[in-house]
Amino acid sequence: MPNPHTSRRRFLAGLGATGTAALLSGCVTSTSSSKSSSSGAVSLQSNLSAPQAKAAMEDLVAAYGKKNGGRVTLNTVAAETFRTQLPTYLTSANPPDVYTWYPGSVADAYAKKDLLLGLDDLWASSPDLKRYSKALNTLCTASSGKKVFVPSTYYWWGMFYRKSNFAKWGVSEPRTWDDFLDLCDKLKSKGVAPIGLGAGGNTPWVASAWFDYLDIRINGAPYHRELLAGKHRFDDPEVRKVFDRWTELLPYFDPDGTALAFQDATTALLNGRTGMMLIGTFFADAAPKDALDDIDFFRFPVIDPKVPLAEEAPVDGYFASARTGRAERVTELMGYLATAQAQEIYIKGSSGTVLPCNPDAKDAGTALVKKGRAHIDEAVEITQFFNRDSSDALQPTADTALTKFIAKPKSIGSILTDWQRDAQKIWSA
Repeated sequence: MPNPHTSRRRFLAGLGATGTAALLSGCVTSTSSSKSSSSGAVSLQSNLSAPQAKAAMEDLVAAYGKKNGGRVTLNTVAAETFRTQLPTYLTSANPPDVYTWYPGSVADAYAKKDLLLGLDDLWASSPDLKRYSKALNTLCTASSGKKVFVPSTYYWWGMFYRKSNFAKWGVSEPRTWDDFLDLCDKLKSKGVAPIGLGAGGNTPWVASAWFDYLDIRINGAPYHRELLAGKHRFDDPEVRKVFDRWTELLPYFDPDGTALAFQDATTALLNGRTGMMLIGTFFADAAPKDALDDIDFFRFPVIDPKVPLAEEAPVDGYFASARTGRAERVTELMGYLATAQAQEIYIKGSSGTVLPCNPDAKDAGTALVKKGRAHIDEAVEITQFFNRDSSDALQPTADTALTKFIAKPKSIGSILTDWQRDAQKIWSA
């Protein structure tokens, strides 16, 4: 196992290594310079709509009001709607003040449009932010050099399953790719769909995790980041290898994989209709609390041992509108969100499966979280997720390409040609 401190440095350094992509042409069209009113409560627009996550955000807002006397109005929107509407929120005449979202290339794309509030003074004065790692500092810095983001938590992706179901079926975690295929065969022989997906409804982006993981296992994390930054092509032979390997697994996927959103796929997993699912720990916020002790995961299997081990471990947090008329109160709220107290409140109120960014904050301390932290520490490289390593604008191109591939894998040649064409339009915008 690598030295944990070295691994954590690599983890956070990986977070800052993402390329920056432009927003889809036409998404941001408003040229209004209006600001939100200076009166009234600070508005916090949140995409954390799963029941436990939403309740945790409500706890957080209530605690801030009690501690600082600051009034905050929380507005929760489904994540996919939030992503689609974010350019509209930020360019409206009276925008929300603060937003839950992502740092790195995603935040930088909005910062390049002068849509995000600069937070340099907060980073310079906050005793909490002064202690954040250098790599998180870099991740929250736009290409202009301005700080535009406050990170709060990070989490990991893995192959999740229910321990009692694996025990009932007489199977165990695989260690190699061949073990993984054997596991799929055993589950299928028992009438269980081995792999749930959850790429239906408004969550088609979940399929991108399969693309990400197969690419970082076959071609490595540096190639993957460069691909998403437009330095390689989606119709390159290296990318074709990803889909050749994925094709091997398609017979093991739940036939309803592109019909069910990940929340419904979570139910299918817990009910034993499917055996396992590649997902981030956020899925636990849609699971009953009494099921959490029965949830476990294993690492996405290694395909080529010569490729340095990489994992997906995205960072979440907050940025603010450049057009807020309440900049002083917004900065106060953002400073609070960076504290250990705030992050512990969120972790306690949610499923507790995320890790805090504040070095003084305590995580939930469960066996699952301890395993997750070790899982990240063992990685040599860290990626975030498809849109986080590229841009919100590129994600729909992946949604379209991957959904088509799952439906018609023999058409992969034309699918990749179309994907490259659509991606190039965004990279060139």
